[in-house]
Amino acid sequence: MRSADWARRQRRAVLFLTLVAVFGGAASILRLPVSLFPHVDFPRIDLKIDAGSRPAPQMEIEVTRKVENAVRAVRGVRNVRSITSRGSADVSVDFDWGTNMALALLDSEAQLGQLLSQLPSGTTYTARRMDPVVFPIMAFSLTSDTLDPIALRDLALYQLSPALSTVDGVAKISVQGGEEEEYRVNVDPVRVRAHKLTILDVGKALTASNVLTVVGRLEDHDKLFLVLSKSRYTSPDQIGHTILKSGNDGIVELEDVATVGVADKPLYTRATADGKAAVLMPVYQQPGANTVAIGTGLTAKLASLSGIIPKGVVFHTWYDQGSLVSDSVGSVRDAIAIGIGLAAVVLFLFLRSWKITLIGIFVVPVVLAATGLLLSVLGMSLNLMTLGGAAAAVGLIIDDTIVMVEHVIRRMREGGKQVREAAWELTTPLAASSASTIIIFLPLAFLTGVSGAFFKALSLTMGCALLISFFVSWLVVPTIAEGVLGKTDFAEKPQGRIGQSLSRCYR
Repeated sequence: MRSADWARRQRRAVLFLTLVAVFGGAASILRLPVSLFPHVDFPRIDLKIDAGSRPAPQMEIEVTRKVENAVRAVRGVRNVRSITSRGSADVSVDFDWGTNMALALLDSEAQLGQLLSQLPSGTTYTARRMDPVVFPIMAFSLTSDTLDPIALRDLALYQLSPALSTVDGVAKISVQGGEEEEYRVNVDPVRVRAHKLTILDVGKALTASNVLTVVGRLEDHDKLFLVLSKSRYTSPDQIGHTILKSGNDGIVELEDVATVGVADKPLYTRATADGKAAVLMPVYQQPGANTVAIGTGLTAKLASLSGIIPKGVVFHTWYDQGSLVSDSVGSVRDAIAIGIGLAAVVLFLFLRSWKITLIGIFVVPVVLAATGLLLSVLGMSLNLMTLGGAAAAVGLIIDDTIVMVEHVIRRMREGGKQVREAAWELTTPLAASSASTIIIFLPLAFLTGVSGAFFKALSLTMGCALLISFFVSWLVVPTIAEGVLGKTDFAEKPQGRIGQSLSRCYR
């Protein structure tokens, strides 16, 4: 009875802490990251190596095997798999679940950095962690009947992409499709040999002539100027006058052995939208960013950029993960509202008191708000699993309230006990009921692999909700009932035909 007496004396403190938890939870929910799935650190690193145009057998011997042996020295590696093709290799490095993937990535890059000097000249690599942020959350397409594919790609690459990248939470925006313009040199082998030159000589001459270098500084009138030597190519004619050879026999220029023109860069993939050639702009988010907020920010940013988009360019959103998240949140909200409404009907049907019904309805948002506060402390986000756990816990939350209120009403009608004394009688059964339910979901938090990564969020959400529901039903509900309910509420009331029929079914 000491707990009951303490709760009676500290009822103002209990209500104050409840309000703090509610408002703190509501503020935390508004700031929680919103995404489609929980953030999962998949224990895999993907390495992509590019070594020019070497044949696959040579690539495997000179590059792939050396990379595999190097990354096997990283701590925690379980398996290494590779796919080798002409001039490239994809190496997948698997680790144990629970490995610190940030450190694993750094260790893998360190191993590759030490190996790079032993690989063929010009070899490059990229290393990335495999997690949900490697997939785009939004994607736009640009089509036009007035702009050619080259201008359309330039618009996306140099104007739209930099502007959209300033939106909070955006990691990068890639540009795919369209065409790129280039200068093309077609060398005549016969004329090259006639001038006692080789293709390699032509390549070296072009590389040496197409440079931008700093040659020094010039001070004049208290100002310091940077002196540049600029010999970058700006036209086919300038390329054609590149000197390949000079001597007693005269000067050999590029146009003497080759033809120079403007052409499109060869395409190996083609992007289309609505049956037309298009430029695609997939958007990637930062880890822990709010998917819905990013979508809203991108939409607002695009509206402000309408003035720089030429007429005839159609900008279309063909994928938006934020809409899926918003629909999921709406579905959960509707499920919670329906659950609260059905519970209110049941409470009023059996107890015939609108005050008791309001108490039962009040508990659900209190528990869910406090659960949001715990989710924020645990560093979790609003996603399909946490929202599903909250929706599934609504019935159990209301069940705790119904049990407590019904017991208090029954004991008050039977023996005239105080509300706190009646609530104290139910402490052990209520605690056992809540603990048994929490224990059922507890093993899900210790699952490993992909299933554990997803169900951990669901089990933690339900466990937090049920734990908070116990304390609210044990402390808050009796406190509110003691202050709101009167003698008329504890009096026996007729149940009506429906209530009587349901009561006979449970006898």
